Amino acid sequence: MPADVKVHRLFQRMRFGIFALFGLIVLSTSLLCIHTVDTELSAEYAANSQSIAKTIADSSVDILLNRNLATLQSLIDQFVEVQGIRYIYITDETGAFLAHTFVPGIPTGILEGDPFATEPVERSIPGMGDFLEVGSPILAGVAGTVHLGMDLDLVALKIQRAIGQQMYLISILLVGGILASNWLVNLVARPLAELLAYAVESARQAPEGEAPAAGRRKLLERDDEVGQIARLILYLSRTRSPGDPDAPPAVRESRSVA
Repeated sequence: MPADVKVHRLFQRMRFGIFALFGLIVLSTSLLCIHTVDTELSAEYAANSQSIAKTIADSSVDILLNRNLATLQSLIDQFVEVQGIRYIYITDETGAFLAHTFVPGIPTGILEGDPFATEPVERSIPGMGDFLEVGSPILAGVAGTVHLGMDLDLVALKIQRAIGQQMYLISILLVGGILASNWLVNLVARPLAELLAYAVESARQAPEGEAPAAGRRKLLERDDEVGQIARLILYLSRTRSPGDPDAPPAVRESRSVA
């Protein structure tokens, strides 16, 4: 129907604007979500690693004082079974390695690192992967330092899962929002299409006194702007002078016959 086509064209820019707005909202929300989840989970894993390293350091005091290295090795072997922890090593006050969980030997990147560093540092070890290493001093560093490596690949996997779940929800909201906006636009376009059709019918100048069709009567009874415009069109179609060159053909023909 031509009237419907024209009305839908009228709302093309509105629909494009709604889709663009939803796209912008989803994009900005996604970026914020990714940044927040990545930052929060990374900070949480770093804090947990630091806490475990401190626990090992506190538990190692008596063992180191007794120089019981077998017990020290058994202690760190137990902690390395915790999910996400890939390696642990302990150095003494001189920087010498007392115990470690590397097999078959200590990687070059660890040997070349600072044995007294306790600040979190990211390490990439060939053949093993990427790690976040944290340290904790034993007796304020007098008795040595505990170093613990957290697997960053596992952290990244957990971050991806958390982001994926949130993106799934955001995608549902995006699709639902687009469908709802399309429905609302159609809801607005429908009465305008009816009004346009009514204007075309009125331009044909039906005989005065003829009862309007059910659809036209329903349109005239509306109490919104569409109803007001419809009643205005009806008024103009009935009061326009037959001599008006812009009058509908039916009006001019009726005058010529008279």
